[in-house]
Amino acid sequence: MAIAEAAGRRQARVRPNTSRRGGDQARWIRVLDVVVSLAAILFFLPLMVLTALAIRGQDGGPALFRQARLGRGGVLFDCLKFRSMAVDAEARLPDLMDAEWAAARKFRRDARVTRLGRVLRLSSLDELPQLINVLRGEMSLVGPRPIVLGEAQLYGRRLQAYCAVRPGLTGLWQISGRNDVAYCRRVAMDVWLVRNASVRVYLMILARTIHAVLSRRGAC
Repeated sequence: MAIAEAAGRRQARVRPNTSRRGGDQARWIRVLDVVVSLAAILFFLPLMVLTALAIRGQDGGPALFRQARLGRGGVLFDCLKFRSMAVDAEARLPDLMDAEWAAARKFRRDARVTRLGRVLRLSSLDELPQLINVLRGEMSLVGPRPIVLGEAQLYGRRLQAYCAVRPGLTGLWQISGRNDVAYCRRVAMDVWLVRNASVRVYLMILARTIHAVLSRRGAC
C-alpha cells in the first residue's frame, strides 16, 4: 500500500514513538538533517545569492520573507522563504480572503505573487532559505508542513502529533500533489508521518521529493 493511501486511513490520535529505537531513529535523522542541509546550502549558495539579488532588483524590497510558524512543542519560529509576493502582500490579504482561503489556507491563483515569485514557487526555489531553519534545528528536512498559528484549529486533536516533531521542508504532502491535496488529507498525512518516522521513510521521501519538484505537480 502506498504511504499516502495509508496516511489517509490513519487519522486516529497519535502517540509518537518514544521507545529507545524511536530515539535512535530521531538522533540519526537529526544527523542527516545537519549534514544534508549544510551540504545543500554550500551547493546552492551561488544560486541563492543570485535569487536574492533578483528579488531585490525587481522592486527594492527585502529578499527574504519571515513568517511565524508553529514548531516542535508548539514553539513559534521564523520560517524563512525567498519573497515571492509584492511588498504589501500582507496588507492586501483581508481584501482577498474568501471560501477558498478558509478551506485550504492558500490561494490557487494569488494576485499578490510577482512574476519572479511565480517562477520561484513553480521551481520550489523560494523554499531554499528553509535549509537555514533546518540547520538551526527549527525544522527537519522531512516532516509535517509548517503551519501558521491560525491553522492550529484545523488540526483539532491531531495538533499534538504535529507538535511532537519538527516541521519539514518536505513531507508526504509535497510528494503527493501539494495543492491538489485536500487540507484534511494533508493533516492525515502529517499524522501518519509522525507515527511512522524512521530513517527509511525519511530517505524515501527525500528521494521522491526530487521527482515532485521536477514534475511541479500541485505547485502554484
